[in-house]
Amino acid sequence: MNRRSGERREDAARPPQQPGPQGEPKPGQKGQQQQEAGAGAGKQYGEGNYQATRDYNRGLKEHMEKHDIEREARDAAPRSEEEARQMEEAERAGKDKARGGGGD
Repeated sequence: MNRRSGERREDAARPPQQPGPQGEPKPGQKGQQQQEAGAGAGKQYGEGNYQATRDYNRGLKEHMEKHDIEREARDAAPRSEEEARQMEEAERAGKDKARGGGGD
């Protein structure tokens, strides 16, 4: 249905699909079941993974408390103009690849 005309989408009101008569999933449902089985059904992955966020934040806080961050920053700084140029080029290439640009 055309959403611009103000009509609501029919599929938004449909209940979730149930397996067919022989226990076979209905079309479009098989991929979802395989994804859930492979990813560990009931576990959180990707965006919204609150446990991973807590773990990351805990590790970051621990690192900040136990390490000399200023020294690590100085150690990571480029040691020459040539190294600075190479680092900038590598950053540019990484960003380009992340945007879907070439690189291979």
